[in-house]
Amino acid sequence: MAARFRMKRKGVGEMLRMRGMRAEMLRRAEVIKGVAEAISPVDESGPHPGHYKASWKAVSTSRGGRRRDRAAGYVRNTSYYARWVEYGTEKVPAHHVLLRAAQIGGRNQ
Repeated sequence: MAARFRMKRKGVGEMLRMRGMRAEMLRRAEVIKGVAEAISPVDESGPHPGHYKASWKAVSTSRGGRRRDRAAGYVRNTSYYARWVEYGTEKVPAHHVLLRAAQIGGRNQ
């Protein structure tokens, strides 16, 4: 006789929010953060050399995702000019540091 499985949504929800899942999301975010720090450009001529590179943060939460119903890890740069480094301006080309870090870091997990 074949084994039967009956999925319960409540159990799946608990699994997606459990401590171990949140720890795994933080581990993955830390990998991406490490890659982002490694490939971040450093402007030696600016007023704060290395500020952008030192401003990467990785956090996790048990209320992430679109519906706030699962563990998630987030990586962000707290530097005020991070968006201009990522997306570029009319005079400065885009570096896409976070995009490239997610692509590279996702393969290394």
